[in-house]
Amino acid sequence: MSEHETQPTGERDQQAQGTHRKDGEGLTQQDAPQEDGAQVSTGADAAQVPETAIPELVIISGMSGAGRSTAAKCLEDLGWFVVDNLPPALIPTMVELGARSQGNVARIAVVVDVRGRRFFDNLRESLSDLDTRGVTRRIVFLESSDDALVRRFESVRRPHPLQGDGRIVDGIAAERELLRELRGDADLVIDTSSLNVHELRAKMDAQFAGDEEPELRATVMSFGFKYGLPVDADLVVDMRFLPNPHWVPELRPFTGLNEEVSAYVFNQPGAKEFIDRYSELLQLIAAGYRREGKRYVTIAVGCTGGKHRSVATSEKLAARLASQGVETVVVHRDMGRE
Repeated sequence: MSEHETQPTGERDQQAQGTHRKDGEGLTQQDAPQEDGAQVSTGADAAQVPETAIPELVIISGMSGAGRSTAAKCLEDLGWFVVDNLPPALIPTMVELGARSQGNVARIAVVVDVRGRRFFDNLRESLSDLDTRGVTRRIVFLESSDDALVRRFESVRRPHPLQGDGRIVDGIAAERELLRELRGDADLVIDTSSLNVHELRAKMDAQFAGDEEPELRATVMSFGFKYGLPVDADLVVDMRFLPNPHWVPELRPFTGLNEEVSAYVFNQPGAKEFIDRYSELLQLIAAGYRREGKRYVTIAVGCTGGKHRSVATSEKLAARLASQGVETVVVHRDMGRE
């Protein structure tokens, strides 16, 4: 596992800004259900919903620093609705809301960790409630050796969430004891002591991706070099080897979205060959990205002003990627700035 994995899950996930992720850590004690008077639907009073509408549920837990965030992000990339640090007493409510979504939320993953230790005693009651409703649920427990956990915390100079005034090893021992019973109930235990991030993602993919290969999503972005390189680009393509339509008076007012401009660009020597060969290269790169657990790639296509050649090429390249089964979005960053 990388140093990144020793950060508290909530901080990392807020930085990641996953599209399906919500964070329950902001609940105050007044907002959260208590032992008495909790307003949470349970078996007897829960709304009756068709069995096929009940979402599949995965509960992710385990030792701090063992990779909970990576496991959750992997499920998020596979299309699961991921909720981080949800109090266990609210898990049945989340499942009930998913069941009412008319199939829009078919798979839910919940991260439960020691940050919610005030509510941890509610977990067994919630699991029993879910079993009564017939919810398909699995518990994934991330394990790691004490030595590995100590190295990870020391490498980023962060305290263990349970160490208090003691040492890191004291916090690890307290957490291990707190989670002992949950570990025994886990459906899947993954020891990350000798795993890196990519290897952990591969294990999660193997368990939850099914027969489908995890998707790769691409953003193809046109830009103008005179406005600077996109800071989030993974790959950069320079189309300034082609003649500039800017110097053709009848084409200058238009953009690469115009058919005449696109035809001009791709009638130039080497333009069509470039699209063919670069598309083949992207197939090779995409396969490698999938193996390494990378699910998102930004391809920046540049020309001088980001108006003609880069726009036309981005559209053509995006269409080629889409035809190869890659989910693709096109963004024209600098079009219209001139």
